[in-house]
Amino acid sequence: MLVEALQMRPIAFTMDYLKNAHASCLASFGNTRVLVSAMAEEGVPEFRMGKGGWITAEYAMLPASTPRRKQRDGLRKDGRGVEISRLIGRSLRSGFDLSALGEYTIRVDCDVLDADGGTRTAAISGAYCAVYDLLRKLHEADKLPLPPNDRNIGAVSVGMVQGGYVLDLCYAEDSNAEVDLNVVMTRDGGIAEVQGTGEQHPFTFVQMTEMLALAKGGIFEIFEAQDRALGKVGGAK
Repeated sequence: MLVEALQMRPIAFTMDYLKNAHASCLASFGNTRVLVSAMAEEGVPEFRMGKGGWITAEYAMLPASTPRRKQRDGLRKDGRGVEISRLIGRSLRSGFDLSALGEYTIRVDCDVLDADGGTRTAAISGAYCAVYDLLRKLHEADKLPLPPNDRNIGAVSVGMVQGGYVLDLCYAEDSNAEVDLNVVMTRDGGIAEVQGTGEQHPFTFVQMTEMLALAKGGIFEIFEAQDRALGKVGGAK
């Protein structure tokens, strides 16, 4: 297996990409690009009243994000998009202290501009940047008593292709993978979510552990890129 297969593709987070969004980030993982916006609304869903804020997310692929035009979501939502939207929302809520959000609802929109594998993991990693920046702005405007915590949230794909491990799979690798995992972690090393499938055959506990270790290394590279984009002092620990 080539050394490149065990490395992340070039990562970039470009902040304030949109003019009208309260906060935004263009997340690039290789040729995959996801545009994330975050908007704050006063008020929370009924089940959150008196308990703090809420973060929710929506994910969609633009029609020209793939070589063959993808149809827009209509009244009937794309099941894959709904599942990924929920994944992004859960991931963000695992990293931010909802009780510190007052009674704000943060709505995150993730739109895939170019899809070359790892769109959901790029969306999660970029969404963290957008939400962190939004909460920081709210705190600086005296609308939130506390600044956002530094519990970064990052996600990456890892898998097995032709019997070897591959980190941050592109589309060609993902479409031929024997095993495909999506791993979401927080800065303190906690695992927020793992989605894994033996596409062609089951995989062992040892292989699972080795892939998680490979994913952790990649995610901590993501944390460092997030910190640079957000202008944080210091790097990932």
